[in-house]
Amino acid sequence: MIDKELLAILACPACKADVELKDEKIVCTKCKRRYPIKDGIPIMLIDEAEQG
Repeated sequence: MIDKELLAILACPACKADVELKDEKIVCTKCKRRYPIKDGIPIMLIDEAEQG
């Protein structure tokens, strides 16, 4: 779904921590915000995130 190289360079826009792929969402390892993936594109907008 998401390229591993892309996932390696992404960071949470809210706290700048690393992110990981969980349950078809991009999840911040620090603040636990969950960013949606739409049509294979991660939507890394704070307003679109679900609080963790």
